[in-house]
Amino acid sequence: IGVLGSGDFARSLAIRLVCSGFKVVVGSRNPRRKAGLFPSAAEVTLQAEAVKKTDVIFVAVFREHYSTLCDLADVLVGKILVDVSNNTEINHHKESNAEYLASLFPACTVVKGFNVVSAWTLQSGARDGNKQVLICSNNQEAKRTVAEIAQVMGFTPVDMGCMSSASEIENIPLRLLPAWKIPIFLALGLFLCFFTYNLIRQVIHPYIREQKNKLYKIPIEVVNTTLPCVAYVMLSLVYLPGVLAACSQLYYGTKYRRFPDWLDQWLQHRKQIGLLSFFCAALHAVYSFCLPMRRSHRYQLIETAVKQAVEKKMSIWVEEEVWRMEIYLSVGIIALGLLSLLAITSLPSIANSLNWREFSFIQSTLGFIALVISTLHTLTYGWSRAFDENQYKFYLPPTYTLTLLVPCTVILAKVIFNLPCIQQRLQRIRRGWEKGRYVKFVLPSATGEYSSGETSSNV
Repeated sequence: IGVLGSGDFARSLAIRLVCSGFKVVVGSRNPRRKAGLFPSAAEVTLQAEAVKKTDVIFVAVFREHYSTLCDLADVLVGKILVDVSNNTEINHHKESNAEYLASLFPACTVVKGFNVVSAWTLQSGARDGNKQVLICSNNQEAKRTVAEIAQVMGFTPVDMGCMSSASEIENIPLRLLPAWKIPIFLALGLFLCFFTYNLIRQVIHPYIREQKNKLYKIPIEVVNTTLPCVAYVMLSLVYLPGVLAACSQLYYGTKYRRFPDWLDQWLQHRKQIGLLSFFCAALHAVYSFCLPMRRSHRYQLIETAVKQAVEKKMSIWVEEEVWRMEIYLSVGIIALGLLSLLAITSLPSIANSLNWREFSFIQSTLGFIALVISTLHTLTYGWSRAFDENQYKFYLPPTYTLTLLVPCTVILAKVIFNLPCIQQRLQRIRRGWEKGRYVKFVLPSATGEYSSGETSSNV
């Protein structure tokens, strides 16, 4: 295998090829100076010599340096060139780098591939990174050759078609978290809404009604009140699209009707929404742990102790409050543990070690249990305070009462779907049964002749 170039990617590529058992010849303009960068098993020589000795050549140079290879056009005839380059911007050029390389060397067969694999993945092995290698070319035999090389290196080749797909392949490494944009904006939107709501209740209300300055609550207390609201609602939004999809299937009586685009996109983003829910819940746990460390909390403890001494109270123990906090913290810890399990099993390295039934049990059954326990966590936090008129600042209900709307709707829908009559109908639909579908039947008549007709599958 030949490698043209002496940069980081070329060096990582040579290391991986050597570890995979290939004989590697590296072509460089300064072989003596670059030889020490490559493994000793790889031969480092001039570019022309490297091209002569190999049939498959990885072109690991930038697009703007392709013209420096034109002097090698005669010795490159009939060779397979693997273009591994990427651009700095999406659709930076009218034609892809691979198509441009093919136009410079029409006597060669160009294959686009390995551009979505990082240099770190090449050095550490496919087990530590994305195993897929996207490949495209107009020559099937050349694609098959490069695919075999990728398989020997431990990667999974994916045929992306002809050379016209090269532009799309080159754009993939340049996209910044494409599947995370909608969930992140959703989380930020919820955070801003709940943060503003809590700011009005905890800071603005005491300032207007009692002329008390509560601005110190903003960095920790207001944020800590907002984070669990976002985590709780985001967790319910993971399972709400499944409820809507089941309602659609029950209403139309078929699983073959396409969901609306917004619901389809929602279903595809459930993993990201769930991970953001876990992130907010983890931050909430850290913030809650730091609450007693605040200077304001210490002042409040001293103030309470002084008031108790002045009023000569020997004990301020409230049995109900003690039990409420014990249950509240215990249920919250269990909910966070289940969310951690859901987040860990969503990682590809862990998910690949589970069969479908195990993965479905964790993500679906345990996920729903996590939602129920999170609801108990919220209810024990509110306890009977939801019925205290002093909790309604500016006639606004406590924040946790608002967060219960969506999760309780999901839980109620799940309970209804588990009723035998509805569950059986939903299972039949998901196994291919359709409402209003007609089937042919043939019955013998009294004279012995057969007559045909139709009946509804509902009957």
